[in-house]
Amino acid sequence: MGIVAKTLVATAALAMLGAPILARQRADAPQTIAYGSEALQRLDLWTPQGAQKAPLVMFVHGGGWKRGSKDNAVSRALPAHLLAQGYAFAAIDYRLVPDASVEQQAADVAAALAALLARSDSLGIDRGRVVLMGHSAGAHLVALVGTDEQYLRAAGLSFADIDGVIPNDGAAYDVPVQMAQAGRFMARTYTQAFGTEVVRQRALSPTLNAAAPNAPAFLLLHVQRPDGIAQADALAEALRRAGTRVEIGSFPGEGLRGHAEINRKLGEPDYPATALVDAWLAKVFAN
Repeated sequence: MGIVAKTLVATAALAMLGAPILARQRADAPQTIAYGSEALQRLDLWTPQGAQKAPLVMFVHGGGWKRGSKDNAVSRALPAHLLAQGYAFAAIDYRLVPDASVEQQAADVAAALAALLARSDSLGIDRGRVVLMGHSAGAHLVALVGTDEQYLRAAGLSFADIDGVIPNDGAAYDVPVQMAQAGRFMARTYTQAFGTEVVRQRALSPTLNAAAPNAPAFLLLHVQRPDGIAQADALAEALRRAGTRVEIGSFPGEGLRGHAEINRKLGEPDYPATALVDAWLAKVFAN
């Protein structure tokens, strides 16, 4: 039985049994670290108590490249869930469109990671075990940083500093294709972020940058949005052609409601995507 079937069966079984939704855990207040001089160049970091070399998961929020923050666009369950497994968890802010470009946002992702790794010993982080995770626009940004090494190199890093990437329900991995299919609701958002020049749009497309080398492993998550499915499948195929390890997790949920739910509920023990992410992280961090 495949991942999709298993998750659907598990979800149905819970509903039939009337299983209670487990209460969300809250992590203790994080420490906030500046990784640049601007107000939005900040990150929150949670580390397990007494940790000396905790694997790091760094999260990049969504919001159409122009809104959102580490304070309101992160699953409330995820920090505590990952801490319980012995992982450190960071959630970053980054400069937003139109005051900053998407290129600068990708640079911020790399700079935030570099700031954490530079202080890894004092922060209790294992700089040899690192995964980037992002949702929506954040999924695009972590996929871009994981396929176009220029952003990491500018921050003094490389793909060797990342063990894996988890883009969660993004839909702009091939920007020109996505923009051509976008309805009126999203057209302005995409144009504001990526402009009208196809050369630039292609340069900011993870799928079109996925020829080797890339970050070593990807886990692509999506709900049942046609554009999200098509974009994830195309990125996965491009990564596989390059010899990059890639898995896909497909989960229930449609439209914007499903898109928000997979981010909001990730980390809740009874949410199907949580088990897949847990297993994938354990495997990646064990290598």
